[in-house]
Amino acid sequence: MSTGGGGSSLNNEINVTPMIDVLLVLLIIFMMIIPMSRKAIDTQLPDPNPQPQTTQVNPDQIVLEILPEDKYAVNKEPVERADLFNRLKAIYDPRPEKIIFIKGDTMAIYANVIWAMDQARGAGVKVIGVAPK
Repeated sequence: MSTGGGGSSLNNEINVTPMIDVLLVLLIIFMMIIPMSRKAIDTQLPDPNPQPQTTQVNPDQIVLEILPEDKYAVNKEPVERADLFNRLKAIYDPRPEKIIFIKGDTMAIYANVIWAMDQARGAGVKVIGVAPK
């Protein structure tokens, strides 16, 4: 507070303007950083408590099984590796829904599973589902 008198006097009040400026700058920085640090992947997880289901196979569903030792089966019917693409192409050409389920054996080689998925994509399959254990 200044008292009367014409000369310059000392001011005992705290100047909060620089502190407010610093706080506003920090607020702006945090507002910019927080949205950039959020990265998410949308996933669909199965129900942790699944209901017991009966094992009815829909005849319209196609299940491609990758078995050990480079063997494949389409709906339990054995298919040779060389004929897999042609078999899938013959199945999916007349179908409007191009969905396949891949079921890999625990002893199957991972590269064979990926190769089978590539063959299915090449045969016209649009959606590939991986069957759970």
